[in-house]
Amino acid sequence: MKTTWAPYAGVGIFNDPIHRTVRFTVPVAGRDEVTEKDLIDHPWLQRLRSIFQLQSARWVYPSAEHTRFQHSLGSMAVASLWAHQVYPTLRQVAPDTPSQGLVEALLRVAALLHDVGHGPFSHFFEENYLRPHGLTHEQMGARIVLEVLAEAVRGIRRTPAYELEPGEVLDPRWVAFLIQKGRVADPEVPLWVRLLAPVFGGVYTADNMDYVLRDSYMCGVATGPVDIHRLLYYTFFTSHGLTVHRAGTQALYMFLAARLYLYQNVYYHRTARAIDLQMREIFPETMASLETELPGPPEQDLAAYYRLTDWFIFETVRRWQGERSGSTRHRIAQAWQRLMDRQIEWKAVFETTLTLASADHLRAVDVGSERLEAYIREALPPSLRSLDLRVDMAMKDARPLNPLQMGSQQVYVYDPATRTVGKEALSRLLEWLPARIVQFRVFARSYEHASEVGRAVERVLHHLIEGAGR
Repeated sequence: MKTTWAPYAGVGIFNDPIHRTVRFTVPVAGRDEVTEKDLIDHPWLQRLRSIFQLQSARWVYPSAEHTRFQHSLGSMAVASLWAHQVYPTLRQVAPDTPSQGLVEALLRVAALLHDVGHGPFSHFFEENYLRPHGLTHEQMGARIVLEVLAEAVRGIRRTPAYELEPGEVLDPRWVAFLIQKGRVADPEVPLWVRLLAPVFGGVYTADNMDYVLRDSYMCGVATGPVDIHRLLYYTFFTSHGLTVHRAGTQALYMFLAARLYLYQNVYYHRTARAIDLQMREIFPETMASLETELPGPPEQDLAAYYRLTDWFIFETVRRWQGERSGSTRHRIAQAWQRLMDRQIEWKAVFETTLTLASADHLRAVDVGSERLEAYIREALPPSLRSLDLRVDMAMKDARPLNPLQMGSQQVYVYDPATRTVGKEALSRLLEWLPARIVQFRVFARSYEHASEVGRAVERVLHHLIEGAGR
């Protein structure tokens, strides 16, 4: 139901360069209540101020100093837009849908908390630490929600626009389900919550709608027109699931094209990838040496995981500068200092964008980075075969590889001419957008033999790709 107190009471605002004025709930004087402010000010959310949004790319784009905290607040703002747009049709499709206040509260809280499980350097940490332990940041986030934030989540009784109905409770399990993008089977999750999974794990989401706008703005990168308001205006639910009106498909296409542009020019920038290579060389030893600084294994102990942020690592390894010269920690500290001073040790000596077919050919012959490096050395003149080389293939699915089989993330298109809902229109639209980008690079310690390396790489790729195609 609508809020009943005077205007401005119980609602705070913050200014945001992307979404302008963003509202959030704060306690009303004289009321004992839990509000969104309690979640925002919770130590687990404030921790995200110390985790940069763009991990390595911030060393490339000087103004990209924003954090996961800012992105989480922005995602919450976008989630409200989603809630206001889709609620009427969600209720038509799912008879168990509760009040608009509870639906909006769920989307806002899930968006606010969707990145709470990130570790230092975000996706780099996930790739190089969490996944080897069989974990993802979404799983860590769900655990934090259920084990630490559950009581606060249950206490949320309103959004800036609506109160929950009497007896309604925001279930932390629903939040955890959405944070994990609906990929965890839970029979107790109601239909209306399951239908909302694409808002977090679909083609266009509360998450990527914020980061496409925010990252391009903060990096100073022009991505072209991105109209999330038009796209959301044409988004609704049908009995099939999340559906976009044909009139909104061009806005969807432009959004996905802008997202692809960011991957090509920001997230997969050659210098950012070189920095990742440099970090990867020192990260295992760094994490091993950090064990004595933490109360327990971070993948098991949330108290230890809480301490792990970008700034914790920066400050800890800075202290190691005072360790005995030649010791492991002193050597690690010096390596991190070179990185923080932007003394980048890897140079991109070859670079190309592979077609999807070429990438498929490489996969067909089962050639990984290490084997490619060996092949490239064999193709070099004998005097250069000891060169230190690294092959880097940065891959991103710009769109679903098969838009007709997207599972719980499926998006349908409504055609007003035929009054039908189907998948085929989305498939035809996305044919014009690359399904996957594969930026193939070879890095060396210097540019001295770049021409020889380039020729060797061209020969190896031609042999492998042409050979697989025969």
